[in-house]
Amino acid sequence: MAAIDDTGSWHYGPLPSTDDAPAWIFGIVPDGWIAGMPDVTVDRDEMIIICPLPTPDHPGDATESDRAATEEGRISRFREATRDMRVQIAQQLQYRYHRQASWGARCGSTTMVFTHQSLPVTTRLRQPERLVLDTLVGSGVAASRQDALAWCVRLVEQHAEDWLKELREAMVSVDELRRRGPSV
Repeated sequence: MAAIDDTGSWHYGPLPSTDDAPAWIFGIVPDGWIAGMPDVTVDRDEMIIICPLPTPDHPGDATESDRAATEEGRISRFREATRDMRVQIAQQLQYRYHRQASWGARCGSTTMVFTHQSLPVTTRLRQPERLVLDTLVGSGVAASRQDALAWCVRLVEQHAEDWLKELREAMVSVDELRRRGPSV
């Protein structure tokens, strides 16, 4: 039976709700690890957890380059120091939410994602659509049709963020109406 999950994605079979995921993660990580509630982005396959880290006190004469290097260093230290525990927590997250967990951190204005899923997506394209991809490959914008398609998706994501957000909200509303409707 097809259904819409809490992110608005279609899938077969129910997935657990991830509404409580940021709070659950905040509760399971050791005290002092993070400087607040993590940001969690979820789709039907993966949870990306961005852990906020304390912002370092920069000297008054620090350049932007110095600030970025300090923040990257703090994120790198966090990544190495927490690796084993993050693996254990990821296993619990997969059991609880039925999704792979990927990790990252934010320190000041620097955000780094350590791991993430890269999943194949198969699609059928007609010639006009393939010509778009081939033009991107032929011009050197992309190395392959796969790279060109990923480039197109990123471009749409950048320029249609508000529209995609509205669409996801509408899909959640439709799913809620279905749940409240009569059972068959």
